Amino acid sequence: MRHDYAERLKKLPPYLFVAIDEKKKAALARGADIISLGVGDPDLPTPPHIIEAARASMENPANHQYPFGAGLKKFREAVASWYQKRFGVALKPETEIHALLGSKDGITHSPFSFVNPGDTVLIPEPAYPAYNSAVLLAGGIPHHLPLLEKNKYLPDLEAVPTDVLRKAKILFLNYPNNPISAVAPRSFYEDVVQLARLYGFMVFHDAAYSEMYYDEAPISFLNIDGAKDVGIEFHSCSKTYNMTGWRIGWVCGNAEIVKGIGLLKDNFDSGAFQVVQEAAIAALTGPQDCVRKMRDVYRERRDVWVTGLGRLGWKVFNPPATFYVWARVPEGYTSVRTVEKLLEEAHIVCTPGSGLGPSGEGYVRFALTVPVKRLQEALQRIERLKW
Repeated sequence: MRHDYAERLKKLPPYLFVAIDEKKKAALARGADIISLGVGDPDLPTPPHIIEAARASMENPANHQYPFGAGLKKFREAVASWYQKRFGVALKPETEIHALLGSKDGITHSPFSFVNPGDTVLIPEPAYPAYNSAVLLAGGIPHHLPLLEKNKYLPDLEAVPTDVLRKAKILFLNYPNNPISAVAPRSFYEDVVQLARLYGFMVFHDAAYSEMYYDEAPISFLNIDGAKDVGIEFHSCSKTYNMTGWRIGWVCGNAEIVKGIGLLKDNFDSGAFQVVQEAAIAALTGPQDCVRKMRDVYRERRDVWVTGLGRLGWKVFNPPATFYVWARVPEGYTSVRTVEKLLEEAHIVCTPGSGLGPSGEGYVRFALTVPVKRLQEALQRIERLKW
């Protein structure tokens, strides 16, 4: 008996990080000593005070029931307090914050709340694949905005045709950026708000990496005057507190947009597990020295990796934020061929830039999710390769 997939599913390319994980597992099965710099999953543990909060919360039987809705009031209050302290942004817990099962949950479901078949959505590339996949699943038409070095890895909004801007329903943004690690200045966000007002599209900003910075702290999109009139911001405890597997995040900003996402989520899930919400409250309201220590760890790794690749002749963008390093491939190689060579001959896993968008061709992304000693070992292996 034949079981055909829905047409919407057939439109999707293979999910990049699943494919990378499969190749890694195949190499491991062959007995290879793999150094995995592919998927951006922190290797650092969740801080103890967060785990203890979850353990205590687990003892409460009331937390074992369906959570439903926008999230615990005290969770949304914790998010509002954190935003006020970190960004100076005032949020109303009752209407402007909604809990998510990680920021990916909101990112992938949000187009279903607003995009009708045939609607145009502006998506930067190279980018986190979830933006493009979500738009395709919702029946929308992605219009890609290249992120180029000459433009400081910001989309050239002036180059977008006027007829496309008139049709646009949503503009996705992500700064600090994955995969390139660029940070957007205030002036860029100001231009975005003006353009969104002029053409009537919404702005969906993914700020999951805002706390992974090394010098100047990035601002929030919601710091900009008028930003809350046109858009929202997705955030998460995943990277900031090493809680990727816990699946807890939030969407905040424009109340009408937040409500629309909440209405959709009511039909997709039953809310975020209250135990995890309690853990997130402990993360957001507790001591933040764990976040500083996390940055110190990744700063050391970044410096070792960027310096080491530079010594080997690689052209590397020195990241001001995130735990990714965006590097040009050796001359004469494509992104995919570089990844294949690193995996086959050096047993190093990384991500081809071309898999994250056409403008990523000629680059690879390294995720600094292994200790310094393993990074030094990876550099030694790369040095032994013949390109």
